Amino acid sequence: MDFHFFVASLANLLLSITYTVVSLFCGVYAIKLIDRFLLKKIDMEEELKKNNISVAIFAASLLLFVAIIISFGLRA
Repeated sequence: MDFHFFVASLANLLLSITYTVVSLFCGVYAIKLIDRFLLKKIDMEEELKKNNISVAIFAASLLLFVAIIISFGLRA
């Protein structure tokens, strides 16, 4: 019985990791689309070099978005 529990736990772990990786790629792709189409006139890297705090907060919120997606994937 312990072997079956181990196999079921391993399968659940693999499914969770797969979901997390797929979610990560979808999140990063969504961020790139937002940056490319919605923020055409803003160069985030250049604005960060100029110490623009609002761009830094926006970039941090995008990274937080990706972190939340990853955490939901690991929870399942």
